[in-house]
Amino acid sequence: MVASRSPEQAEQAVRAPEEPPPGLSAGLNRTLAVVITGSVMSVLDMTIVNVALRSLSEELHAPLTTVQWTATAYTLALAAVIPTAAWAMGRFGAKRTYLTALTLFILGSLLAACAWDAGSLIAFRAVQGLGGGLLTPVGMAMVMRIADRARLGRAMALLGLPVLAGPVIGPALGGWLLDTASWHWIFLVNLPVGAVALLLAARLLRPDPPRPTAPAPPRLDVPGLLLLSPGLALLLFGLARGGEQGDFTAPGTLLPALAGATLAAAFVRRALTAADPLLDLRLLRHRSFAAGAGTLALFISGYFGSMLLAPMYWQQARGLSATAAGLLGAPVGLAVGVTMQIASRRVDRASPRRLIRFGIVLGSLGMALTALQVGTDGVPAWRVVAAAMLMGVGAGITLMPTMTTATRHLPADRLAAASTALSINSQICASAGTALLSVLLTTCGTTPTGFRLTYALAATLLALALIPASALPSRRP
Repeated sequence: MVASRSPEQAEQAVRAPEEPPPGLSAGLNRTLAVVITGSVMSVLDMTIVNVALRSLSEELHAPLTTVQWTATAYTLALAAVIPTAAWAMGRFGAKRTYLTALTLFILGSLLAACAWDAGSLIAFRAVQGLGGGLLTPVGMAMVMRIADRARLGRAMALLGLPVLAGPVIGPALGGWLLDTASWHWIFLVNLPVGAVALLLAARLLRPDPPRPTAPAPPRLDVPGLLLLSPGLALLLFGLARGGEQGDFTAPGTLLPALAGATLAAAFVRRALTAADPLLDLRLLRHRSFAAGAGTLALFISGYFGSMLLAPMYWQQARGLSATAAGLLGAPVGLAVGVTMQIASRRVDRASPRRLIRFGIVLGSLGMALTALQVGTDGVPAWRVVAAAMLMGVGAGITLMPTMTTATRHLPADRLAAASTALSINSQICASAGTALLSVLLTTCGTTPTGFRLTYALAATLLALALIPASALPSRRP
């Protein structure tokens, strides 16, 4: 009698022939060099611009609420273009798509540096967003396709290096450029990095291999695009407005959010029945992917949502400058990046469920301790930073290992769709978490009590990620 096999064993047996051969390490190194360089450019840009918003308001003689649209326009363009990433890779190839994304980002940076008023800067930031929206999912898909699945964690660890560099270098570099040069240089600094990334991509990335037996390139799902891209943009716009105003009931906030949610729901309904949808929701049938996406949704909501709290706490509650606030955030970014390098490699050998749940516990504990520290008058700054660093250690153990676990056992032809889905998931949840915590802080006020309650809510969101994380694989890869 032949012994029966579990569904997971049968699925692995079917997937086994798709594993890439060990000899692809040189190609993987070339791809990582390109993607890391491009990611450093985009991460630095986001951190520098966030520090410069108040200076831009003064230099361009525009209200801060108007200048904040430079960040909002970037996010909306990001949301509009991310859904096309998987289709673009299938239609034009990953290399061409990545080169196009780099070109758009560099062009948007140059135009933003030449902006003459707030309106032109907002428009040019949207051009940047069109390129930035493709950089992450396309870069991640290229790495996942070529990496050895048994050592995927190592590749993802290197892919997380920009997360280490951005929060540490970005605020300090942005403050220095603003103090010693002008606001134009916060965009011009992207040009040399972008030129290097473009040169490396043109020389090192190989075109997608020809597949004579493969089906024709996929057609663009135009109805799906007309539902999902505007839906995401409207939803993120409503969430951003609600966070800025501290109120979700105003018509200018509620109506766009409801319209975006309706369009997104209509897309989901269509995607479940369409033959070739823009975003393949059948990925959620894979238990590891569904559990990973759920874990990331809750953890990202609390973690990225809390990022707005620290600068506001240091500047408004403690009276520090923007540069000082950025420097105090650098140890947290360092903790995230260093821990991510260790944990992403460890997930190749350890039980993903145990490792990731341990990270979630540390992250929620650090966030809870931060809530206690900021809610106490006269607390030393080092205690707040230490608690936030513990939260950063938990984030480093959780984020990239969860992405690795969610995608490790997917078929090779589903990786582009998976990276696109995870990018959309991250963007929506980060915006939702930011809006939720902003509304609570606005309601409670920027007082010790208000910061304590808001950090406590962030800690709760992190702790809730333990629920979907319980469905992650318990066996070692």
